[in-house]
This record gives sequence, structure tokens and C-alpha cells, in this order.
Amino acid sequence: MSVTILDRVRIIDPSRDMDELGAIVIQDGVIAASGKDALNQGAPEGAVIRNCHGLIATPGLIDARVFTGEPGGEHRETIASAGRAAAAGGVTSFIMMPDTDPVIDDIALVEFVRKMARDASPVRIYPAAALTKGLTGDEMTEIGLLKEAGAVAFTNGRKSLHNTQVLRRALTYARDFDAVIALEARDKYLGSEGVMNEGLLASWLGLSGIPREAEIIPLERDLRVAALTRGRYHAAQLSVPGSVDAVKLARERGARATCAVSINNLALNENDIGEYRSFFKLYPPLRSEDDRVGMVEALSRGDIDIIVSSHDPQDVDTKRLPFAEAADGAIGLETLLSAALRLHHDGSVSLKRLIDALSTRPAQIFGLPGGTLKPGAPADVTLIDLDEPWLCIKEDLISRSKNTPFENARFSGRAVATYVGGKQVFGA
Repeated sequence: MSVTILDRVRIIDPSRDMDELGAIVIQDGVIAASGKDALNQGAPEGAVIRNCHGLIATPGLIDARVFTGEPGGEHRETIASAGRAAAAGGVTSFIMMPDTDPVIDDIALVEFVRKMARDASPVRIYPAAALTKGLTGDEMTEIGLLKEAGAVAFTNGRKSLHNTQVLRRALTYARDFDAVIALEARDKYLGSEGVMNEGLLASWLGLSGIPREAEIIPLERDLRVAALTRGRYHAAQLSVPGSVDAVKLARERGARATCAVSINNLALNENDIGEYRSFFKLYPPLRSEDDRVGMVEALSRGDIDIIVSSHDPQDVDTKRLPFAEAADGAIGLETLLSAALRLHHDGSVSLKRLIDALSTRPAQIFGLPGGTLKPGAPADVTLIDLDEPWLCIKEDLISRSKNTPFENARFSGRAVATYVGGKQVFGA
């Protein structure tokens, strides 16, 4: 029997509405006790005790939107390198998107991801399967069989699903398996030539814009179909308050809808693009400061369920190009927590709500183990130093790709140790 004790630590566990000083007792990879009374019976003989004075312990972070290169694009990111990057960022589990080559749309590929994760990754990786074969949007995949094989969600990855009849069938079919359909809201035509947020800044830079309606209109359509079918719909990443309002209204009408926001749309705005800096070319695009503030407020209220990194590694060949020609996407696993902590430090969002959005709610939405420090739960724990200053130097990042929008950013707070199943996978 192996016992590890994280002692004298501030425990923040949203699943129990807990914020208190105490200890966490980990026994054989499982939480045996946690809280101020965890050591009432004393420490078990032979336990390894870590003094965590000044640190915060939270349930391990869960990132619900991560792209990797493997299979097919290992030069950008492998499952192993993504796992190591996640551990360094305090992320103990993530959901891997199916946008690979080949696309993860059959049982063999779901099993491949699960096996590679077990063999090569220090953190837990859960595959999301393609909702349609080849992500073409035409023919639905075998949702029941794929879920049985281990897929935890179904998505069209970076693409919206434009065929409303296919969407209706998918949501209806998935409902019988209590499966989550996670989709990006991106109109096929409106703003299709755009490369950044539509507005005055885009005009000044001479770049074509993407209006807010390019997100809101397809989202409202999806939510209507979700209410019609009573299927579980998850808006994969929203960027404007109008989209959040649409989700709230749909919930009031009975839709089983949840939503996420990328950390990029909480921590950055369109002004960060500066002199055509392509590492800030993202989808959804970085919006106005008013939009960013509105999304932060919606997160604080709980109208937005979760925060995702939208980790999307791109190499030099696809990013070191003129802004309009560069690929969308940024890495984010290693900066997710620190960027989110900015919202705590400036008083915008409570620490408990941040951890809820980064851990507890993702576990609840996608039915994953974790997201809690209750006795009997897997011992996935993130230890955080709230005030540790650090500089994001791209050469120090573990991800194979270095396309971070936070290059040379100064942060306060980071993960100092990460435990998965009781095993320390990152930190001293």
C-alpha cells in the first residue's frame, strides 16, 4: 500500500463547494480523504508527506478541446508530447479532437488513441470521435459503437455541421446513448473570407472581417434542433456575448445545452494582433475588448460552463506567413491555467468558479472520472502556486509546436506539481 499526503494545503474543490485548509490523503492512486479533518486519525505509517504550505490543491484540470498531430501530423504534435505539455500545465485529462489523418471516425482509430495514451502519455486522454465520416458533414458515424469503444463526445472538429437534417438525426440518435454532440458554430458563407473580427480595426489593417453573426446564426439554428430532438448539445467554443444569450434562451426553452469559451477569448482581444502577428490568428477570431469583458462576466455568472485551451499546434510553415494566409490556431495546454488566473488576480472571476470551469464542469458534462477530490475519486490533483511569477518563453515550452499567442507574456501563478492517479507526473 502506498500513501501520499499533501499536507497544510488550501483545498479548492467546487464539487463540494470547498475552500479550506487541510490535507489530501492519496492511497493506491485514489483519494482516501481530503479536507480539514483528513488527518484526524493521524498519518498512516510509512506515508510520504509533502508540506504544501502556501500552495493550492484543486482537482486535476480537464481540457475539453485539444488537437494533436498524431496520427498523420506528428511533426506538429504527438500524443506523447501533448501529454507532457498537459502535465506541465496542470492538466490531468484532455479530450482529443478527431481532426487527424486519418480522421478518428471508426472503432480501430478510437482504440489506437486510447492505446497510445496509455502507453505514451503521462495524463489521461479521451478521444472524441468524428460525428460524420471523414468530417465531411454528409454521413453520420456509428455513434453507439464508437461510444462503446471509448469515445466521450462526437464532433465535427474545426468544422460546423451545415446539413440540418444530418444534425437532427445525429442528435436524436446520440440521445439514446446519452452522448454529447459538440459543435463549432461557424457559418459556411457569412464571413467565410474573413480573417479577423469585423470592425474598425480590421478596416484599418486592410483585413477582411468575420461578423459576430457568423457565430450566432448557426448557433441559434443548432440550439433549435437540439431543443427539437432533446439531444445533448455542447457549443464547443463561443466568442461573443450574443452567443451566450442564445444558449441561455435555449436552456429556458428546454434545450439540453452547454457551452465553452477558449481561454484566448477571455485573455486576449483583437488589439493584440498588432502588426499582423499571425500567432493571434485564431478561430473564433479575437473579438473586441467589450466582447472579451462580456465573456468574462458570463463565465463569472456561470452562463458559460467551461474554459478550454483550444490547443491547436501549427508549425512554422503554416504560421510564419502573411496574416491572411496563416493557419488558424494556437497552442495552449501549458498556458491555460496561468492565463485563467489573470481573471482571478484582477478580481473578475472567483477562484472557485475558475476551477469549476477548468475541472469540475468538464467532468460532469462529458461523464469523465475526476473533477473532484471526494474520497474514492481518482487522485488527479493539481498543485498551484498562485503568485509564482514566470515568463512564457517559447523555447521552454514542451509542445512540439511553439505557436503561442502568449510569447514573452508575464504570468503570476502556475502549476507546480501534477498528480495523475496518485503518481506525480510533473514538478519537483
